Amino acid sequence: MSLNINGYSFADFICSPQGGLDFHCDLKVLCIMFFKASMRKNPLTKELSGYYRLVESFRDHNNTIRNRTILTVGFLDNLNGSQLNLIQKGITQRIEGLDNQLFDNENDDQVNKHIDLFYQQLIEKKRIDRISTGTRKADWHTIDLNTLKNKDVREVGAEWMCYQTIKQLGIDEFLTSKGWDEEKISLALTHLISRAVYPASENKSSRWIKENSSVCEITGYNVNNITKDRLYSISHALYAEKDGLEQFLSKKTNELFDLQDKIILYDLTNTYFEGVKAGSKIARFGRSKEKRSDARLVVMAVVVNPEGFIKYSTIFEGSRADCKTLTEIIDKLRLATSSTNKKALVVIDAGIATDDNLIAIQAHGYDYLCVSRTNLKDYTFDSNESPIEIRDKRNKKIALRKVTTQKNTDYYLHVKSDAKAFKEHSMSSRFKERFEDGLSQIQSSLHKKYGIKKLDKVHQRIGRLKQKYPSIQRYYLIDVKSNDKGIATSLTWSIRTDINPENNHGVYFLRTSLQDVDEATLWMFYNTIREIEYTFRVLKTDLDLRPIFHQRDDSTMAHLHLGLLAYWLVNTIRYQLKQKEIAHDWREIVRIMNTQKCVTTTAKNDHDHLIQVRKCSEADPKASQIYDALKYKHTPFTRKKSVVLKTEIKKSNSPQNKEVIRI
Repeated sequence: MSLNINGYSFADFICSPQGGLDFHCDLKVLCIMFFKASMRKNPLTKELSGYYRLVESFRDHNNTIRNRTILTVGFLDNLNGSQLNLIQKGITQRIEGLDNQLFDNENDDQVNKHIDLFYQQLIEKKRIDRISTGTRKADWHTIDLNTLKNKDVREVGAEWMCYQTIKQLGIDEFLTSKGWDEEKISLALTHLISRAVYPASENKSSRWIKENSSVCEITGYNVNNITKDRLYSISHALYAEKDGLEQFLSKKTNELFDLQDKIILYDLTNTYFEGVKAGSKIARFGRSKEKRSDARLVVMAVVVNPEGFIKYSTIFEGSRADCKTLTEIIDKLRLATSSTNKKALVVIDAGIATDDNLIAIQAHGYDYLCVSRTNLKDYTFDSNESPIEIRDKRNKKIALRKVTTQKNTDYYLHVKSDAKAFKEHSMSSRFKERFEDGLSQIQSSLHKKYGIKKLDKVHQRIGRLKQKYPSIQRYYLIDVKSNDKGIATSLTWSIRTDINPENNHGVYFLRTSLQDVDEATLWMFYNTIREIEYTFRVLKTDLDLRPIFHQRDDSTMAHLHLGLLAYWLVNTIRYQLKQKEIAHDWREIVRIMNTQKCVTTTAKNDHDHLIQVRKCSEADPKASQIYDALKYKHTPFTRKKSVVLKTEIKKSNSPQNKEVIRI
């Protein structure tokens, strides 16, 4: 027989320890009031029905959740399960004084009638104490101010913000669909939030979670169960879901923010290891972007859209050249991007823009935009068009002009930047000075008693100097004279007059397969690559992916993946804030949000009962501005209160021990 109670099946109820049935609106949230039903025969209908009691949840002095019946309401056969849910919510908000909070019962007269009825009965039977002149709950205690203490102060703002972002992205829903249980999901969210707010090793993260943060109060994970080994384990479990989770988040952010992925940015970075990494298959010596030639590297390839959301990521061994990574990525780009009939534009840097890679991009149905690997020599300007001048963020002039070349049919854009020209001029002047200093040292050694004078040795020194300054040496003519004994007698040099290095300062070329696009639009497309540079900066600095201390490859991959997941939270928050013209970097956002704390206040009342109240501080104006811009709630909970009754004094039953024991 299928048993139904007011529209809910028997499976929707939970058996109580007393043999009754507990009716809950939301098992993840501790309700102040809820209905408990036991099965009885209704004398009016002669059928088995639910007999209801209104039950209150509270915490005892051991912080254990307990229940007590405060009102017996009887049979409610005329109400369905949804209405019962709204009634218990309405009574809860009425008791807490939250009468202005909106629920779905505004137009349900039955629900409102029962809320008023039960609430009035609670007052008449003195089950709750109310102020006669107001609507808020009377919760008055006469306390001894000398016993007032604040303890267990924890950070809550940044953690609560990140938790709401996780809910917005639906990460917990994805993990549930993969068969993860609630405890495992809570641990995963705890570790993910800790990586975003306090990026550190698993050992330091476990201490931070236990001693500094209220993240476990938000996620519902038992803080006493936090260990570094559990954090290691959950990182590996999250990495096992990498591909599916990445695709899910890619499509989710497209839907949330109405993105179409018409432009895709691809770039690489590397990060180094501390330690020898013996036996590693991915840690290799290579060209370090941090100039750590002494350390093994791993290469991280990331595809993002102009809004900064990751479309795809993968890890290569540290010795992999940048230009040899794209072919392995290009096949997977379409899976990671939203479906669109219009071809996406792939923006890459010059180091990846080999001819083979550009051909592969077009073969897979994409257009490309990149910096030309070499400066064009044989090109002509369109005589019918004058240069287009724009300004960069520092108000420096940039001149854009389309050029044509006989080499191929690609669109080339001649770019001359005043800021880049000034930088290259400064570098050229510095290198020129150093190059001439080197030549002067070689020249002076010709006239020293023990200086290097042999002609072949002198030429070797000049060759090494040219190798050290390849960008400047081609502008010099160097003449070495020697005698018939092979001894150099003089060294002179001069600057070539047929080449002026200043002409090419600040000049480079953009190359694209697009044709019907104006110069300013093409320049705007290319500048979206700045977003991927910011992505790498956040990952390596703000989220602590540099350096890597893990010695096992699987731990390394799990560590990097957790950082990428944390970046999803960071970018989702920053993207929404930028829409509201709030341009803080991530560390500044965390600093602002960490001004909000959780604190437990204790005091003794006139009955010698210990009153304990756990509350979140109000968000300050800057934190409130961030909450409002994100459309998030300001606090995870309003108040948690417990009352520890006055202890009784009993004597020990032991005849040998007659001292008084307080229990």
